[in-house]
Amino acid sequence: MKAAIRVDKLSVSFTGKPVIRSLSLEIASGGPTFLVGRSGSGKTTLLRALNRLNECLPGCATGGQVELRLGEQWVDAYAATTSIENLRRRVGMLFQSPNVLPLSILRNIEMPLKVALSLPADEAEARAEQALREVHLWEEVKDRLSQAASTLSGGQQQRLCLARTLALRPEILLLDEPTASLDFKAAQRIEDLLVELKSRYTLLVVSHSLGQARRIAESLFVLHDGERIEALSRDVFQDRDALFSVMDELI
Repeated sequence: MKAAIRVDKLSVSFTGKPVIRSLSLEIASGGPTFLVGRSGSGKTTLLRALNRLNECLPGCATGGQVELRLGEQWVDAYAATTSIENLRRRVGMLFQSPNVLPLSILRNIEMPLKVALSLPADEAEARAEQALREVHLWEEVKDRLSQAASTLSGGQQQRLCLARTLALRPEILLLDEPTASLDFKAAQRIEDLLVELKSRYTLLVVSHSLGQARRIAESLFVLHDGERIEALSRDVFQDRDALFSVMDELI
């Protein structure tokens, strides 16, 4: 399968403290590709480096190269000519906890479409419905679209956030512990969605759940202390005992 993300000698620090040190890896299109490792190993920082979200944090300095296949072209994420806004639209991100806007369910999706893409109201509404259907939320909310998004359950809010990202029509999805704050049933629905979405998007998932990785990952990387990354073969990470044995050695 062709590559979708290439990272070469990436380094990221905050106020002079290194978190990622000269890291290189290649991520295939499709997925889901899982990134695991102990807390503090730099997983989230690596994820945020791909669409430059680290730059929203104070004291961030980034070196090395990040290239992403968007459409049929390779885009240098850190080139001076690269639009950060366009990059973040095409490389969407879902966070650990649902971050719904203090707006209605429908406006949570429509507002970013109007602000980022200047879509007219009818087109924004059509895209919102399409995205809600894509995450299997439409039937649950179609009769209360004007209600506050905060009235939804945690799992529904996370699917709403995913729908908001999908409505912008990204090509790569970065997911940072997308089920960590959800109960088992809601987490299962997100896992099922990831399996569905892999044919249409490149998925890179940070997770602490080895069980989740074994269930749905197509490939898996282990990040160690922000400077060493190990690719595990499918026969290793789908074998529970072999995976835990390797993790004990690496982490």
